[in-house]
Amino acid sequence: MNSNAPVAPVKNSIKTRRDFKRFYTLTTRWMDNDVYGHVNNVTYYSWFDTAVNQYLISEQVLDTEHGQVIGLVIETHCNYFAPIAFPDEVTVGFAVSRLGNTSVRYELGIFRNDEQVASAQGHFIHVYVDRQERRPVPLPGELRSVLTFILSDSDDTH
Repeated sequence: MNSNAPVAPVKNSIKTRRDFKRFYTLTTRWMDNDVYGHVNNVTYYSWFDTAVNQYLISEQVLDTEHGQVIGLVIETHCNYFAPIAFPDEVTVGFAVSRLGNTSVRYELGIFRNDEQVASAQGHFIHVYVDRQERRPVPLPGELRSVLTFILSDSDDTH
């Protein structure tokens, strides 16, 4: 077996819209396409970040300018299954799969137009820290409550 061969994703592991609790919709931009004619991989991470932070801001549990506690991304991952290109519409589905004392793991799916199966999916982990000290702190109660609302059915709550 060639150890350098790419690992193909298992078809059953690709998520559908049913796997997510919340959604954020946006349109691709002309500049999102790269020289290969599809959205560049780095843009997917921007969509992940935008969807989650928009949710937290809309729920009034994230104050990006003055909040004492902020979330720092410490881990990200994304698998790509199908291309997306301008002028596609994109929906980002997200849920919380693990809610710890100081951290949260978000699961995310990227859906092209009205498709039900993810074109890409991944996760990222926020560790919440004191804005000044940059040391981990327990999740504030209001934030924990909002995140509990979007826990996936197969949660690993601690």
